[in-house]
Amino acid sequence: MSVSSHLEQLKRKHESLSKLVEEEQRAPGSSDLEIAEMKKQKLKIKEEISRLSA
Repeated sequence: MSVSSHLEQLKRKHESLSKLVEEEQRAPGSSDLEIAEMKKQKLKIKEEISRLSA
């Protein structure tokens, strides 16, 4: 897998998690723990994108 295709895959995953976090935050009875975990995943992905882009 090339670096550029890996970056694109990471960007898509980050965007997908962003949408999922937004949906969960609006949903009644959503788990704060799950939302926090998704945010951690998003941050790790963003860091990886930054690292690969440098």
